[in-house]
Amino acid sequence: MMSAKKKAHLLKRKERNNNSIKKKSNRPRLAVFRSGQHIYAQLVCNVTGDILACASTLEKEIRSKLKTGANVEAAKQIGKLVAERTVLLGIVQVVFDRGGYPYHGRVKAVAEGAREAGLDF
Repeated sequence: MMSAKKKAHLLKRKERNNNSIKKKSNRPRLAVFRSGQHIYAQLVCNVTGDILACASTLEKEIRSKLKTGANVEAAKQIGKLVAERTVLLGIVQVVFDRGGYPYHGRVKAVAEGAREAGLDF
């Protein structure tokens, strides 16, 4: 359970992040969500709100390779996977949406994995 102070801080960070993303609204955004057990990444079109590509640690082929979905190695694999799917669509430039989470740990690993696989942000 998150305290009210922590939740307010998260929402404030998320609002700052969203303002910077709105300035670059012509590019799709790579949105990251992390839970205690898994990590999710999806490419969202800012104009229509459609999901163009996604990956998570819940997928069978990823789940069988990893011991857990809640570590940096799993996050890096998810970043690579979503980037590969994005590049297949012909999209190379995106905006990274960390969703209010601090840019370290698993969120940073998703970004690094996506950059390694060919995304530019």
